[in-house]
Amino acid sequence: MSMPPFDDRDGFIWMNGQLTDWRDSKVHVLTHGLHYGSCVFEGERVYNGAIFKRDEHHQRLHDSARLLGFELPYSVEEINQAASQVLEANGIENGYVRPVAWRGSEMMGVSAQHNSINVAIAAWQWPAYFSPEARLEGIRMQFSNWKRPAPETAPVKSKAAGLYMICTLSKHTAEAAGYNDALMLDYRGRIAEATGANIFLVQNGELHTPDPDCFLDGITRRTVIGLAHDLGYKVHERAIMPEELAQTDEVFLTGTAVEVTPVREIGQYSFTVGETTRTLLKAFDELVQRPDQRTAHASVSAAE
Repeated sequence: MSMPPFDDRDGFIWMNGQLTDWRDSKVHVLTHGLHYGSCVFEGERVYNGAIFKRDEHHQRLHDSARLLGFELPYSVEEINQAASQVLEANGIENGYVRPVAWRGSEMMGVSAQHNSINVAIAAWQWPAYFSPEARLEGIRMQFSNWKRPAPETAPVKSKAAGLYMICTLSKHTAEAAGYNDALMLDYRGRIAEATGANIFLVQNGELHTPDPDCFLDGITRRTVIGLAHDLGYKVHERAIMPEELAQTDEVFLTGTAVEVTPVREIGQYSFTVGETTRTLLKAFDELVQRPDQRTAHASVSAAE
């Protein structure tokens, strides 16, 4: 059964301070965010009616906007309350929340000093990002031809819409070739991330994950690092070259959408869905179902 298009659904979307009918929640074709990428967003999961890491997501939305040179007209707490309104209005107990903020259409050009700043929040029921079978057996990935840009070439710490175009290109190419996703290297040729998730390698029972100096330090990534420390695993954040995949036992991805998803293949390299991955997958699944999960592991100590 096909999913309905996102512009033709029943329900409500919060826009600039009020709930609006889903189908009437529109912006003009000459909106600056569409033409010039002056748009930031978040992706959030709802478990049992609560947004996981809600405050961290909405603080990052503010931080992302500042990196693009604008301030949101609503506080973190106001966005929290608006998100709760959206969940209640749409009857979402387990799903996905998409806050988005963008420059409006008062000026059309590279410069947009006087454009309004708009904020909207939508929510919908959310199936698994990958099929349950793929999540348990491990997904297949290929290497992307696109690379994450250097920090001096793009606002890499912002969850900015425009930065995801190379992710879309990479994922489309991978899917056309029969893979689930793509692994992106950075501008130096180091392992960076998947198209929408961070990556972890397991070598000799220890975790290794790329230092996020040119891509997002994901909220789920930090959560998993905290869980790993609690479970007694050593975690190393460092530069990782793709050749190291030959000496890697397990690989998994972390992210709001993918949660914790094992990887069984990246290009010519194969991996097992081993004990470490299964342990952390189970620990994460248990964490998000806890009544106190909204604030659990809000901060973790620095990894080795």
